[in-house]
Amino acid sequence: MNLKDYIRSIPNYPKKGILFRDISTLIKNEKAFAETIDQFVARSKKFSFDKITAVESRGFVFASAVSYVLKKPFIMLRKKNKLPAEVHSVDFELEYGTATIEVHKDSINENESVLIIDDLIATGGTAEAAAKLVEISKGKVAAFLFVINLFDLGGSDKLIQKGYKVESLVNFPGH
Repeated sequence: MNLKDYIRSIPNYPKKGILFRDISTLIKNEKAFAETIDQFVARSKKFSFDKITAVESRGFVFASAVSYVLKKPFIMLRKKNKLPAEVHSVDFELEYGTATIEVHKDSINENESVLIIDDLIATGGTAEAAAKLVEISKGKVAAFLFVINLFDLGGSDKLIQKGYKVESLVNFPGH
């Protein structure tokens, strides 16, 4: 199954010049969604890790399913002010703005290895922030898994240059 066939491209969203890769069309197809989870599970078995994490919100869709299949704890990286207990916070740049993500301070223990899953990597700002949250928590990043790599925007290359392991299920140009 070619997962690219199930990802819709929407020009000029959320602003002019952006070609948005919409995974809602992949998720609503039960066979394509199952294939995506199966591919994530197969790829994740290459890495040794204790927990799975993902960034709100689309990453949750995939990471929670992989967590269930692999029987691994799932840690949510949430937008600012969405977690009720003490948090670590990281501010970061997006392709079209800025944001903050947070994790509960008691979610990741020292030396735990964490697999980070998200729907897409573009410029790498969100992924780098996720890695920082894991590392601030004294954990280690086992690897990153993405559904989509927007290869010409450089985020995946940036992560690899920093020594992280990175895999994506499909590649698209960013524009």
